[in-house]
Amino acid sequence: MCLADSNDHQIPTPIGGPLPVPREFADLEDERSHRKLKLAAAFRLLSRFGLTEGIAGHVTVRDPEHYDRYWVNQYAQHFSTIHPDDLICIDDAGVVHHGTGPVNAAAVAIHCGLHRVNHSAMAAVHTHTTYGRAFAARERLLAPINQEACLFFENHVVFRGDIVVLAADEGARIARTMGTCKAAILLNHGFLTVGTSVDSAVYRFISMERCAQVQLLAEAAGALAPLSAEEARATRRHLASDYVAWLAFQGLYRQILRDHKDLRDYAKTLPQ
Repeated sequence: MCLADSNDHQIPTPIGGPLPVPREFADLEDERSHRKLKLAAAFRLLSRFGLTEGIAGHVTVRDPEHYDRYWVNQYAQHFSTIHPDDLICIDDAGVVHHGTGPVNAAAVAIHCGLHRVNHSAMAAVHTHTTYGRAFAARERLLAPINQEACLFFENHVVFRGDIVVLAADEGARIARTMGTCKAAILLNHGFLTVGTSVDSAVYRFISMERCAQVQLLAEAAGALAPLSAEEARATRRHLASDYVAWLAFQGLYRQILRDHKDLRDYAKTLPQ
């Protein structure tokens, strides 16, 4: 059961000035181009962290104009090479509207249904990671054993579905199981996260993977000493919002632009 709610946005005011906030766009084409850039940068970031496995894995972002369409990576293109011009736009039925190249059927099965049911999910992330798959081998939730893990306390679910996801209703089933939760452990499969932006969904996925790694290491050393439910909820209220996840992504995004000239050049063509 997910108990995280709209009050999970309490963050202390920093010393020295206000924090940045997500940009608002007056032009839909500008917003689309920026979303595609963020999505391509997110794939490069996931690749840098080793969060990819062969041809598996996909990240989507909803189109700002056509609410039933989503931008996604081409099938079998390595995350480290993805550019905004490589992205494919598909609709709820998996029909391609922009771009050329194949799209993973599992991406259609998971993401289209998920976005269709969960209207607040602007972006969704699922890729096959080492610790995510290890953690998903047992039916249990992440324990609130540290500050970062509290982000997921009463804010993620376990979902039992098909191992190779091709059923058309799988994404909708995942979305209904998640409800208002921001993450899911797909049993014997891996992790999935959502967010109100590419930024928040991707950073949440990275954080979830690392929380799984830490918990597996801690369990190997002995019994866990989790925080109380009250402590975990209090911590979550400060750090689990989409804004905080968006904020945490910004430094990583700037690092990717600094290190990848093709994305930096693309960014220079966009309205600032």
